[in-house]
Amino acid sequence: MAATNRLAGIVSKINSLPEFARPRALSLFFGKAVPFTGTAGIRIQSLDQDRCVIRLANKRRVQNHIGGVHAVASLLLAESATGFLVGLNVPDDKVPVIKTAHAEYTKRAKGDMIVEAHLTEEQKQRMRTEDKGEAAVAVTIRDSEDKEPIEIEMVWAWTPKRR
Repeated sequence: MAATNRLAGIVSKINSLPEFARPRALSLFFGKAVPFTGTAGIRIQSLDQDRCVIRLANKRRVQNHIGGVHAVASLLLAESATGFLVGLNVPDDKVPVIKTAHAEYTKRAKGDMIVEAHLTEEQKQRMRTEDKGEAAVAVTIRDSEDKEPIEIEMVWAWTPKRR
């Protein structure tokens, strides 16, 4: 992966570790960089400039009143996966910000949650070259039965950093 910014350079170095060590190293790094992700127990399974896969175990600390992963925790997963991707692709002189999060809860989620987000080549190119803009980042959430209990849309924007 060609580094486009400091964050991408760090992730690239982590991705050069043996495969078994990458998820733990990525999760520890982002848990320190974005403390709430570590507090919630998000585990990054894979991350590069094209795709991010993260998991959240259905443990007591993230459960709702019916024993499933809490609705807000599922939004955290989607926001984290899409945000990590946008963060890897915007240059260091830009700042990524979440603009819109829309969720439709269509089924009861069961067990652990796995989220996968990805960017198109065109989206990555725009993030790297346009001074400011926005993109709807594709994201899917699956539960332990491989069902998609939530339909999510995450729109991210990027703007120049204020000096």
